Amino acid sequence: MNSIFKPDGRITRRMYLVMFVIFYFINILCLMLIWDSFQSESWAIFYGAGVALIASIAVLMIQAIKRLHDIGLDWKYSLYLLIPPPVNFIGFIWLAAKKGQPGPNEYGPDPRKTDVI
Repeated sequence: MNSIFKPDGRITRRMYLVMFVIFYFINILCLMLIWDSFQSESWAIFYGAGVALIASIAVLMIQAIKRLHDIGLDWKYSLYLLIPPPVNFIGFIWLAAKKGQPGPNEYGPDPRKTDVI
């Protein structure tokens, strides 16, 4: 299994969905923390949650790039996922539902034969 911080290779729909649920939940928690700390003027928590939010968005984008590789598309299509909700949410769900290319492609071997999850 590849590192979750490297955009190389491919991942399965199941692995992508697990990562999506975890990191989207972290995004929501960070946004709630940012709002609450802004209201109470707790600037250390505000900036800390902001850094965590940016990091979780970066990990979500890396997983989306891997999923696009599994479908056979280039990383540039992941830039559409930076459009604010609901467009990006629809894109993330499409990535979770779209079947990958069977067998190896130009981005690596078939992840269904190599992924643990």
